[in-house]
Amino acid sequence: MNKKLIKDNYKKKIKLINVYNRRYYNDNQSDVTDAEYDALKKEILSLEYKYPYLVSKESPKNTIGYKPSKNFKKSIHRVPMLSLANAFDEEDLINFEKKILNFLSQKNDTQINYTAEPKIDGISASLSYKNGKLVMGLSRGDGKEGEDITSNLKTIKDIPKIVLSKDFPEEIDIRGEVFIQNSDFSNLKEKFANPRNAASGSLRQKNPEDTKKIPLKFVAYTFGFVKGLKIKTQFEYLNKLSEWGFKTNPLNKLISGVKNLIKNYDEVEKKRSDLDFDIDGIVYKVNEFELQKRLGNVANAPRWAIAHKFSSNKAISKILDIDIQIGRTGALTPVAKIKSVNIGGVLVSNATLHNEDEINRKDIRVGDTVTVERAGDVIPHILSVDLNKRPKKSLKFIFPNKCPSCGAKTIKEFNFITKKKDAVRRCSSEGYFCDKISIEKLKHFVSKDAFNIDGFGKKIVESFWKLNLIKFPQDIFNLDYSIIEKLDGWGRLSVENLRYSINEKKNISLDRFIYSMGIRHIGLENAKLLAKYFGSFSKFKNLSNNKYEELLNIDGIGETQVNSIKIFFSNKTNIKVLNELEKVLNVKNVSIKKNRGILINKTFLITGKLDGISRAEVKSMIEENSGTTVSSVSKKLNYLIVGDKPTKKKVENAKKLKIEIINQNQFLKMLNKTN
Repeated sequence: MNKKLIKDNYKKKIKLINVYNRRYYNDNQSDVTDAEYDALKKEILSLEYKYPYLVSKESPKNTIGYKPSKNFKKSIHRVPMLSLANAFDEEDLINFEKKILNFLSQKNDTQINYTAEPKIDGISASLSYKNGKLVMGLSRGDGKEGEDITSNLKTIKDIPKIVLSKDFPEEIDIRGEVFIQNSDFSNLKEKFANPRNAASGSLRQKNPEDTKKIPLKFVAYTFGFVKGLKIKTQFEYLNKLSEWGFKTNPLNKLISGVKNLIKNYDEVEKKRSDLDFDIDGIVYKVNEFELQKRLGNVANAPRWAIAHKFSSNKAISKILDIDIQIGRTGALTPVAKIKSVNIGGVLVSNATLHNEDEINRKDIRVGDTVTVERAGDVIPHILSVDLNKRPKKSLKFIFPNKCPSCGAKTIKEFNFITKKKDAVRRCSSEGYFCDKISIEKLKHFVSKDAFNIDGFGKKIVESFWKLNLIKFPQDIFNLDYSIIEKLDGWGRLSVENLRYSINEKKNISLDRFIYSMGIRHIGLENAKLLAKYFGSFSKFKNLSNNKYEELLNIDGIGETQVNSIKIFFSNKTNIKVLNELEKVLNVKNVSIKKNRGILINKTFLITGKLDGISRAEVKSMIEENSGTTVSSVSKKLNYLIVGDKPTKKKVENAKKLKIEIINQNQFLKMLNKTN
């Protein structure tokens, strides 16, 4: 493997995780899910393990949180606020205990007592008390230095300003988590993505009076610097915190042995959906302070504690209702309204049920207790139903045979390729005649990858549609701004900004225009292929006069896409929309550039995991050198790039068709010929 490529790849990942850390800790924004963040961190650590020369100061091994914001005064933590190592399964826990026993020179059957403390997903804070008085409050910052947010922390009712107990230490830094309950967060959804971001943003208000308005909570769980503490165990300390007037987690337990930790973990996970606050795992700490002291720390984490994370993409919840949503292509999608639950750092309250067949197959009903799964950017869905918890009087869900919006008959179309009826039920009306379809078409028209009109989001579409200001795409470019100016929330300046944004988008590329039409099965990539084929708006608009079969000659366009295009052009309303848009838009012709790269006219397919480089990066290399990538093996394929654990079928098909099979290094050597 090319050493420079490995180093560049590592630097990219370090840069990316630093951006995520800054956004998370300082900007109160979650650009990725917890699962995606953990995966990136694992990738970096794996590269460092494989290539030790890569390890930098910015490695996750050497950093905690992110450097404090410049908006607040900074102060040094008297005892660093360390991060915790993570455990994801039983094996990780067994290894955790083994390391403890080995370090302490104890036998394998030695019973270690642990505190099991549910890990609330909030913002860490350290409260410094002197002679019972709160004198300073700091954020975690980078673990060594935190932001002085004393004034804001003092607005939280759960935080005692004075502690009068006789056994309260002379000096102590009490540490805990600031959070917002899910029930309180419902009023803050417009401002923040999840309760954790809401808590973080609220603590960073410049004016404490603004923080005071937010219903923040605080639970205490550990200490940093301490002088005059007379207790000997963590569990004792947790009980003392309650006596001193601090809130603690009601689910805290003292547990002996890994097996009992697992049992408790399963019990808490089942209760998770019933809690009014987010927990993303359980923290285990060796109970005896003397043992904690002996064990000490490794890198930026203590040896005596670990965070046992819940599945990053699964959670248990309850179905409150089942709603039918109608998309721009008329598809009826059942959506489960579930009790809000945190999955991978995202508060989930909806889960797709896919289609009628899926509901019947899993026998999903309102009131069911279910396992919800969310992976990456995939829409959350119901994985399974716990039949033991099903209410006795539950009823089967009956899918509507009429469109809930327009009353038209719902149908399952016959698929001529599969020779079966589609699983998806659709509204049979012609597009714009169904209100829900019409609105969704307009939302798609102004979306990011289509016209991308600044300030014209989904809510504006819905508002203007209800007011009869827009019914068809062309209406957007013929708005009556004098009416809009009189609406609540719209002033002269905001109206002018909207007018400017709309006028700016009157010039658009042909591929984005084709995509904006929302033709079924025509995504961005297919829109690019069609734009390249037609070259001009005029040729695309007049397709109805041409032979559709000719489109099958376009590499990447099949019968499914051609059939969808036929249906689109057979609709008179669509033709009218095209004609009206032609009057107000300048759709740019496609200019075809001459390719000169070494991979010109060569097609590639990647299968298996590559070493130290992503598929996306390899695809980019291919395109930069005038090559193309495909998704399946065919006679048109020139090279199959094979990594670790490739798809056997793809390799076998490539061999049958006598396609050249190359590895990662052979591909890189091929590129080096260009230098």
